[in-house]
Amino acid sequence: MLWQCGTDRRELGWIWYSWEFMVLEKMENQPGCIGDATSPIGVFDSGLGGLTVVQALHRHLPDESLIYFGDSARLPYGTKSPRTVLQFARQCLRFLMQMNPKLLVVACNTVSATALSELQNEFSVPVIGVLEPGAEAAVRLARRQRPIGDCAIGLLATEATIASRAYVHAVSRRDSAVHLVGRACPLLVPMIEEGRAEDSPVVQAVLAEYLAPLKSLNPPALILGCTHYPIYAKTISRLMGPLTTLVDSADQTALVVREKLHTMGALHPGSPDGGTLTCYVTDQGQRFESLANRFLGRSIAQPVWVDPEMLETAVTEK
Repeated sequence: MLWQCGTDRRELGWIWYSWEFMVLEKMENQPGCIGDATSPIGVFDSGLGGLTVVQALHRHLPDESLIYFGDSARLPYGTKSPRTVLQFARQCLRFLMQMNPKLLVVACNTVSATALSELQNEFSVPVIGVLEPGAEAAVRLARRQRPIGDCAIGLLATEATIASRAYVHAVSRRDSAVHLVGRACPLLVPMIEEGRAEDSPVVQAVLAEYLAPLKSLNPPALILGCTHYPIYAKTISRLMGPLTTLVDSADQTALVVREKLHTMGALHPGSPDGGTLTCYVTDQGQRFESLANRFLGRSIAQPVWVDPEMLETAVTEK
């Protein structure tokens, strides 16, 4: 069975490459290759943070099978150029297209901020990002607490997401009187992927420094603009105080996916055992199991390793 994980990386790379050739050859005669209602949903992130979106999808769409791809060998994306981010994201989504998904979720704020429109134009299935759902939820929450006048909300995100100003534009389109104050947090993703605990003195000190300028604003809402950040939500909430509500885009994105599938007539008809989860990563490392447990809140099977060099030489989507 090609989805089973082995221990020999060279063997896995060979299996994946042979399988890729076989599947792409089949796809050439099936333009679009759009899946039906029983096809899986593909989810992609630069690392394991996107598993928070997987968790939300499973909660709202328990019958849907999910294929997760974490590009853990090439993270963080947030310090890379938009051109590189687009290149990496395109390669990862092409890999997921081999599973004949009915929809793709970009569970990475950096990709959603810098490359989503290009990806939506390139692929034959709907591609949904996490940025717009998060912005919508934050504006709605802010106006619930402060219904009139100018209002400021906060954003924690990667350097690339902040530089793109995508969240600024998304918030402004919804309410021009709501102003976004962003803070780049380049150290958070590496610390989370390293497995640093929330109560670590290093984590506490870094979060305190990042949050200081935002805390002085007492914003009604603070967007966690990276799917990794909910791992530190408890400490972030404590440091910000009770007047600020954290906005995690994962749950909102799952609701958008459910509505999109309903509109497409592609909701899974139901399965007695529920949907399945299959994970692929470009670097397993030694901490995958513990990190995955933290993100998902439950244990999962070991992922299938994919050689990043294979992604870079893969045939383009037909």
